[in-house]
Amino acid sequence: MENEKEAHLSQRKDHRTDAFATKLVDKTNNWQHKAAKYAPKEQKPAPAGGLDHTPIPDAPPGYTVKITFNRAESLPIADVNSFSSDPYVWAQLNLDLPTRHKQDPHMRFRTPTIRKSTDPVWNCDWIVANVPSTGFKLKARIYDEDPNDYDDRLGNVHVHVDSLHDGWPGISEQAYKIKKRMGSKRAYFMRGCAAMLSSGIEMSGKLVVSVELIGKTEVGSNGGRVWTVGPCYFSSHFSKMIGRIAGTKEHGEGKNGAKTESYNFQANQFQLAGPVPPPLYHRYVEFKPFIAGMFTAKSLRGYILNRALRHQHSRIYNYDRYTVYGSFPAPSKDMTLQFLKLANYDRGGRIFTYVLTLDGLFRFTETGKEFGIDLLSKHTMHSDVNIYVAFSGEFFVRRLKTPHREPFENDQETHSPANIDRSPSSGDPPSDPAYYALYLDNDSGTYRPSAKLLPLLKEFMQKNLPGLKIVTLDCVTDEEKMGKLKGEQRERKKAESKGMVYMQDDGSSMSSSDEEELDERMRAYGEEGANGEGAKKEKTRTKVKRDIKMFGSLRGHEGGEDIDKADDQSKGADGDIVHSSGELRQQDGVLPPKEAGVLGDNEMVERK
Repeated sequence: MENEKEAHLSQRKDHRTDAFATKLVDKTNNWQHKAAKYAPKEQKPAPAGGLDHTPIPDAPPGYTVKITFNRAESLPIADVNSFSSDPYVWAQLNLDLPTRHKQDPHMRFRTPTIRKSTDPVWNCDWIVANVPSTGFKLKARIYDEDPNDYDDRLGNVHVHVDSLHDGWPGISEQAYKIKKRMGSKRAYFMRGCAAMLSSGIEMSGKLVVSVELIGKTEVGSNGGRVWTVGPCYFSSHFSKMIGRIAGTKEHGEGKNGAKTESYNFQANQFQLAGPVPPPLYHRYVEFKPFIAGMFTAKSLRGYILNRALRHQHSRIYNYDRYTVYGSFPAPSKDMTLQFLKLANYDRGGRIFTYVLTLDGLFRFTETGKEFGIDLLSKHTMHSDVNIYVAFSGEFFVRRLKTPHREPFENDQETHSPANIDRSPSSGDPPSDPAYYALYLDNDSGTYRPSAKLLPLLKEFMQKNLPGLKIVTLDCVTDEEKMGKLKGEQRERKKAESKGMVYMQDDGSSMSSSDEEELDERMRAYGEEGANGEGAKKEKTRTKVKRDIKMFGSLRGHEGGEDIDKADDQSKGADGDIVHSSGELRQQDGVLPPKEAGVLGDNEMVERK
């Protein structure tokens, strides 16, 4: 039967509609192909990250609690040279509260370091709002600070509070025994030897902690997150070595009032009073395939980058005996002035990179294309590779021509490079915050903060820095204005750098008079023929250029001993604030001037 059908079809003649149908199909294919050329192209999806709209989990309002680290007793000896320790407390607050994401950072706090003491007294307060009624677990670790090596752990203390209620009595200077199991074996070996020699020395130390219930937290109907209320602590971290790498300098006065500059790098941390507005919640942007691995440290490449950035963060925000600490009970005019001091007011045309954490910790350092930290992500480094931050970008400070007026009111002029003296310390800056404007932007490729949230950032910063004018700029819509202002800052930085000469005690020089240096070096060769003298002069010129490249650009500097020595010569920070050694130190500019009559290893003198 099937054979008959096939024979019938083979004998069937082509119908005239067959040719028409074939042409119609071909025409349709041609029209579809042409239409595809003019169809809108599919846009690639934006990389994951940026603004996260995840709401805060619902929870009843909690309590405001003040935790005080009073003192420690009978700590082990971690430093053989001083036969003492440099202890500080690192604390983490663990709560029974759901978070927006499991990657949200914990609530953490660090006390200042007490130098050369096994019985340190801190009396540091940490006020936290919205602690749930289910209580908390406070994990405190005591460390010995060692900036040249890793910090030795001296022990742990855990404080458990099962519940909070209106009648909770609190904890008043209760001594908790320090657990030695995770402590430094070397430190406790030395403590054991001292205990064998003297019956008055105890083997186990204690940490004295107080907890006070202040009252209910006024947060409305949602108590789903905690934040730091105060005090508003700040710390400044200095490094001569990083100053050489980054090319940043401090201004001062040398012998006979000569203007000086020396390499130094300053990193700052300022705890602002919370809460940070809830919409300020940004995740890193996965603009490259390896970025996710860098933040989560899951892949081999990501793990290496993660460790490198964390190490970079620890070096930039390194704690040592030159670290300066201070605090304010609440935002005030004095706190605003301290912030302006850390930013060096409007002097030097400085531009800063900043990160605002979810708990309101404001970290910032000076930035620029010449900075070595640009080799890795700046904002990732400042956040310590945190997956989520509140906001990030750049800022700079400008002096207003007329105080008590908005910066852009009637095109009010600001302190421009043409109106300043080349000397960086000519005249003291005004002490009224109304004379200054803080320009904040969202220029961060790592987190790409939303421009729609700039008004919320402005409101938060105005609350914490009263009296200071706040101006926000979007790096996209305000690109032209932002570029103009930052360009003026860079020009001003160049103007203030003129007339300064870098001096080296070892005989090499980075001044603009290299020809004179060459002539002096050539005299040592003696009188020789013209050809021989020219060849040796060229050889010496090459050596000087190599020195300039090595010490000026500082790529691959091998003089480790000199750098470490210079790092040990750094000073404190601005204002009447407590130095890490417990002393009060006054600073002029970024660091105090040197002792009269002696120029340091890396100072600069003004060319007459």
